[in-house]
Amino acid sequence: MSEKLAILGSTGSIGTSTLEVVRGQREEFEVISLSAGSNVELMIKQIREFHPKVVSMSSREAAKRVQAEVGSDVQVLWGEEGLLEVATHPEATYLVSALVGSQGLRPTLAAIQAGKKIGLANKETLVTAGHIVTTEAQKANVPLLPIDSEHSAIFQCLNGECMSDVERLIITASGGSFRDRSRTELGNVTVEDALKHPNWAMGAKITIDSATMMNKGLEVIEAHWLFGFDYDKINVLLHPQSIIHSLVEFQDGAVMAQLGTPDMKVPIQYALTFPNRLPVQTTKLDLAKIATLDFREMDFDRYVALRLAFEAGRAGGTMPTVLNAANEVAVARFLRNEIPFLAIDRMVELTLESHQSSVDPTLEEIEEADSWARKFVASQIIPVLG
Repeated sequence: MSEKLAILGSTGSIGTSTLEVVRGQREEFEVISLSAGSNVELMIKQIREFHPKVVSMSSREAAKRVQAEVGSDVQVLWGEEGLLEVATHPEATYLVSALVGSQGLRPTLAAIQAGKKIGLANKETLVTAGHIVTTEAQKANVPLLPIDSEHSAIFQCLNGECMSDVERLIITASGGSFRDRSRTELGNVTVEDALKHPNWAMGAKITIDSATMMNKGLEVIEAHWLFGFDYDKINVLLHPQSIIHSLVEFQDGAVMAQLGTPDMKVPIQYALTFPNRLPVQTTKLDLAKIATLDFREMDFDRYVALRLAFEAGRAGGTMPTVLNAANEVAVARFLRNEIPFLAIDRMVELTLESHQSSVDPTLEEIEEADSWARKFVASQIIPVLG
């Protein structure tokens, strides 16, 4: 039987790659529902190609524009209510959660409670409410299948292994746009500079997160919840080529790694078809052509955001929520040229220092902390850097 897909964030980089996978395996998948932000033109194209039953846009205006073009062939919703409808459509069997930011939390939780399989690319869902999401998934007997290339790699390396034999997880990081610059050289970098990722084609927010290394910090917290390992057993290694996507070291000294060219279609399809592997159109890995793979220890003084993420993860409670929310607003301010690049880390750090954490937060307390952090960062002038 074909998997019936609901996709949150269908016009983003993960969403469009997911639909590329669907194009290559038409007999395996049927698109039931889609959501997008404000990209009306691309959503209309997706509707005409994949014929979903319901779609949702971020605003009423965008929804009206889509509805005017597609007529009564598809139901067009908008806002948070629309996201929930897309995620929990009764015909969908599998949710691809690919929204950027904490807006993916409630619809992903709703899909879990409705018994959908979850392909998780929205790392903020676990960062902000990992204890709630994993508990609900266990209650509903719903698998959380990782789509991020790093977590997919760990998932594949752990497949069939005894968790008590694992010594540590090693998440690789490309280093982002500024990996060859010292921190002192980043004072005047521009938005355009930061968006030039050397390996991956991604959205603006995640590309900036890659440059600050916050993206890797969020992945560390996500790995903690996905695989159940303490933070002392999770390491990050700089690997500029992005060929080894992550590694697992075992207590006998053996190290397993998953390798591949930087192409998100591979981990997406594996999450959709697990435990099976199907052909996918991608550039095959040629190690002889690559010849050399480089690695460097992670410098927490250089990548302050990664240090902050480890600290927030270990602190727990609402600290990871505040970390994520503060970062989202700080990155948005940088993208609008309101603050310099180095102010992103500093604003996140100031927010964490100013927050009184709840130890075992409810969903409502998480949302309150998220809202507080966003307002805090939005109200700040440029902090003193150093």
